[in-house]
Amino acid sequence: MIELRQTLSTASDQPDSVGIAQQLCQALEDDIVKGKLPPGQRLEEPLLAKRFGVSRTPVREALQLLTATELAEKIPNRGVYVSLATPERLTAMFESMAELEGMCGRLAAKRMTSGERHNLEKIHHDLAQTVRHGDSDNYETLNRAFHNALYRGTHNDVLVDVTLSVRRRVAPFRRVQFQSLARLTSSHEEHQGIVDAILRGDVKAAEELLYGHIMSVHDISQDYLASLRTDKAAEKPSDKVMIAK
Repeated sequence: MIELRQTLSTASDQPDSVGIAQQLCQALEDDIVKGKLPPGQRLEEPLLAKRFGVSRTPVREALQLLTATELAEKIPNRGVYVSLATPERLTAMFESMAELEGMCGRLAAKRMTSGERHNLEKIHHDLAQTVRHGDSDNYETLNRAFHNALYRGTHNDVLVDVTLSVRRRVAPFRRVQFQSLARLTSSHEEHQGIVDAILRGDVKAAEELLYGHIMSVHDISQDYLASLRTDKAAEKPSDKVMIAK
């Protein structure tokens, strides 16, 4: 994991404290999803502040963001503990995400302007370059831009807000797929079908393809988390406090 202090120069255009908290939250999300921070481990503000070289304020804000993703749970009078979603909960989150993205695809196919369609094609072309170079980091960034372009293409601000809110919950699990070059290739191929449907105004195909695109990520995430649980079960039991979900 890249230390937070090394990435501050790439912060978003949001206020510094908010940008730092979001970066810190993403770092913790990745550690949890990758199994570096196991379920039941306490997330202590002083230790995290020291680790990342920041004050406790952004750490506190990051933990609040983390609990919103359900990757951590705040227990009254005890603190914040790592908590990994159950398979059933993960499926519920991805089904919601898939339905919303499918709706976005349907409306985008109907409402996108010629300029918006051209922009979508350009992002898709840029994604192809990252696949050829095996650049997973830039693929993730451009993938987010690709989906954002679809959201904006709905011309429905309420739908965009709801979709972004749900995406925030599944984002840590969506990032898992980018660890595999083979998945980058298949993801881009799925995007090709979506772009083709959007360009020809095929609302049904755009909706169905986006739904399937998201649910394929669900399957990858479930398999990955199942492997984490298997690995942890094989380890010697620790004295960490486990959270019942």
